Amino acid sequence: MSAPTLSTPFELPENLRRGDAGRPFGIYVHVPFCATRCGYCDFNTYTAGELGSSASPQSWASALRRELEIAAQRTGAPTVDTVFVGGGTPSLLGADGLADVLDAITASFALAPGAEVTTESNPESTSPEFFEGLRDAGFTRVSLGMQSAAEHVLRVLDRTHTPGRPVAAAREARAAGFDHVNLDLIYGTPGERDRDLDASLDAVLEAGVDHVSAYALIVEDGTALARKVRRHELPAPDDDVLAARYERIDARLGDAGLTWYEVSNWAAEHPANGDARCRHNIGYWDGGDWWGAGPGAHSHVDGVRWWNAKHPARYAQSLGDSVLPVAGGEELTDEDRHVERVMLTARLRTGLVAADLRDAERAVALERERDGLLEHTSGRFVLTPRGRLLADAVVRDVLSA
Repeated sequence: MSAPTLSTPFELPENLRRGDAGRPFGIYVHVPFCATRCGYCDFNTYTAGELGSSASPQSWASALRRELEIAAQRTGAPTVDTVFVGGGTPSLLGADGLADVLDAITASFALAPGAEVTTESNPESTSPEFFEGLRDAGFTRVSLGMQSAAEHVLRVLDRTHTPGRPVAAAREARAAGFDHVNLDLIYGTPGERDRDLDASLDAVLEAGVDHVSAYALIVEDGTALARKVRRHELPAPDDDVLAARYERIDARLGDAGLTWYEVSNWAAEHPANGDARCRHNIGYWDGGDWWGAGPGAHSHVDGVRWWNAKHPARYAQSLGDSVLPVAGGEELTDEDRHVERVMLTARLRTGLVAADLRDAERAVALERERDGLLEHTSGRFVLTPRGRLLADAVVRDVLSA
């Protein structure tokens, strides 16, 4: 099966050298492979059966290396502050495969001293030897997909790991020398009860991780979960339940010394081994630059944003011809940048800088403060606990002024 011809409606500038070298620079690598497809997932991922002979991990790895070489030429190879390998299921590559990914990056870019190097991993495709191999390769942080400790919830989500495996994997990662380990939770799954969420939180705290991400279940169009909801085989998530679950999560994690720093992310407030927050994601939220390598990956450098062709075969075909697989993009206007800065920094505990807001926007922010949704302190507007439940609405109000 041959890959379709790639058309590029957006012409990426030849020179992407950054105007502000003080901003952090990250590299994101997208691994598009999964052993099975989870029913709620709409990420750009493919099982072996879906790909057939049109693409393979080997062709992807070769194309990835070439993309990174071109990226270094286009950007002037800035020093890399953070690396994040996501997916998909990066751990399917094994420790050796992930070491090769990091080698492909360092062949073209220099890592900054103390660079944060993260990989996502599914608990069922990890082992003590896997984590030891990651540490030897130079990874500094691991993010594990837990989602829930309740077996029936995992079944609804089509997750294949056993309920106890994420905690065991987190302990193995820490034993291998990882100071920074994250566990992901999903809350609000149909059939989840309060006691199921409590059991998941008990397991997270038992694992002793220094970072937790918790996301409300979203029923994405085109997924197996969406089809089941549409056929009334499963109920849609309830907004009031989601709000109560979020408050429950925030209270339990806060009591355990994990403090929110972004609406869906909590980190140890006084870690013994450096900042427990995910520096790579902070780069996204705080207007940093990054190159996204891999099928469907998005990039942003100095006000230019673009994204790659999604299919691994199309991606590899383009790079086989030493052509970046750009599927689309845009140069951000001043208005675009303003809107994005408000949308993203509003989600952070550091909040919106009041001076960044226009007069009418600042007036609306002060109204939301009177409503109890924002706090105004030290020249910044920060979401209150109630405001975090309505974060999107607060941002819409401010930007519509």
